[in-house]
Formats: sequence, C-alpha cells, structure tokens
Amino acid sequence: MENQYNLKSPAVKRLMKEAAELRDPTEHYHAQPLEDNLFEWHFSVRGPPDSDFDGGVYHGRIVLPPEYPMKPPSIILLTPNGRFEVGKKICLSISGHHPETWQPSWSIRTALIAIIGFMPTKGEGAIGSLDYTPEERRTLAKKSQDFCCEACGCTMRTALLTLTSNSNPSQEDREAKELARQISFKAESSSSSKAGPSQGAAFDAQTDPQAEASTSESQDSAESAQPEQEEASPAPSVEDAAPPAPSSRPLSPRQRRAQQPRRPAFPPFPPAPRPPPDASHTGSAVLIVVLTLALAALIFRRIYLANEYKFDYEL
Repeated sequence: MENQYNLKSPAVKRLMKEAAELRDPTEHYHAQPLEDNLFEWHFSVRGPPDSDFDGGVYHGRIVLPPEYPMKPPSIILLTPNGRFEVGKKICLSISGHHPETWQPSWSIRTALIAIIGFMPTKGEGAIGSLDYTPEERRTLAKKSQDFCCEACGCTMRTALLTLTSNSNPSQEDREAKELARQISFKAESSSSSKAGPSQGAAFDAQTDPQAEASTSESQDSAESAQPEQEEASPAPSVEDAAPPAPSSRPLSPRQRRAQQPRRPAFPPFPPAPRPPPDASHTGSAVLIVVLTLALAALIFRRIYLANEYKFDYEL
C-alpha cells in the first residue's frame, strides 16, 4: 500500500501512523484501512454496557477526505442497531456534516470512542438517527454477533478481544476520551445535547474505575438531596398544575425550520433625521435679498443715465 500513495502527503503520514497505533484490536473497538484504499477504514465497536446495546458488536465504515486531518471524516454504520441508520452518514460534530466544529487534534480513535458514548442518547430527529424501542435494540444487539462484512471479511464474534472485568484503559484511550468529551451530538433539539455528557460519563465509568467511583458518588449525593428538595418545595395545587402536553412524534429538521417565524433579510432603515433650523440660514436669505435689490438699483440707474446721455446728445 505504501507504493500507491505519496508518503510526503500529511494525510498519508497521519493515516499510516494511526493504522499502526490501531493495528491490534481492543476489548471495545478496532479499526483498520482496507487493503486497497488507505482513505476508507472499517471499524468495529462494542455496545456500551448497562444499555440497550449491551452485548452487541457493531461494524461500520469511515471515509476520510484527502485533506485529512484538516477536514472531518464521514461515519457510516453497516450493522442494524436501532440508533443509527444503516448505510447513511451519521451526524456528529466529529463527522463530515459539521466541518466547522472539527479539530485536527481529533483522530479515528476519538471518533470510535465518541460513537460508543453517543449510542445510548436520543436521536431527536438528527440526520441518520433512529429511535427504536429498547426491545428492538436488544434484539438487534444479539443479532449483531452474526454479522460478517463482505468488504473486509470481518466477523463480529472475533473482531474484538473478550471483555474482562479487570481490564485497564491505555494511555491512548484516556487521551481519546478527554477529546471525546468535547464532542456534542448535533441534534436539532437541546435535550439531545444535554443527554450527551451523561452518556459519555457512563462510558468513562465502564473503562476507568476511578470515573466509576466518582459517578457513583455524584449519584448518591443527588439522591440524598432529592428528598430535601421535595420537603422544601410546596405541593402544587390543582389550579396551578399545567395540563400535560399532547404526545407527538419528533419533528424533522425541515418541519422545525418551517415552524420558526421568518425574519426579514435586511432590517428597515430608519428615516434620516432632519437637521434643526439654523439662524445662519435666515441671515443668508436676508443678505441675498439685500444684494438682489442693490443690483437691481444699479441696473436701473445705469439705464437712467444712458437715457439722459442720449437726450443731451440729441439736443
């Protein structure tokens, strides 16, 4: 493969370096480029524990642009999972749908960890997202073990290492998780972005024992504070209770934009302020009138003198 590409290209150098770093599969993810295409990678990720995807192993493609790492890759899932559409580019701030949020410090390892962290979040009408029921997702997680990729020949039963309870994350995994925390799922509603950090913390707790302890402590403190808040806040009356909102399916991004009021492209210009009357204008007008009268007097006098001279000449 090295003879097919320009080794001086920044994208080729970066991809070959990442391919060497990700050569060996881990318990949670694995990714390698195709034998005949360095800019198309196939990956396998394990579903996050304690979720509807627990026990599943999912396969997908990562298509990288020639400008990588200055431009983001496109991520496509190939295994039915109930969270992302199969064969369609998913919408993450680390994917090609949002080049404005991409950072060159992110890598393929970061993208894999971000995919695992955002699988339990809600789709909320984002591009390439699905909202299957928990039962359907558990069924698909069991069936994912039988998936075999025709392009790379990878089978999900042997794609990753066996999951053990005493595994410790590597230094590269810790650095990738720190970068993955900066990634937000680009859904149309704000509820999806709020759910992202909590799901990312759950994945960190699974791969890092210290994060698991901190997460459990924060949950205990939140549970202990909840009864105090319930006692302090008075019970709402029947009159003050708001009626429940009617349940409806989430709107698509195009419907949300159609409901938003349209704003004029250019705001109307305010009328130009009129200057206040100035006393100098009045004086100028009077001066012009006086000069006009003086000029008229000189003209009449000249005519009178001319006529008088003519009369004397005739005599």
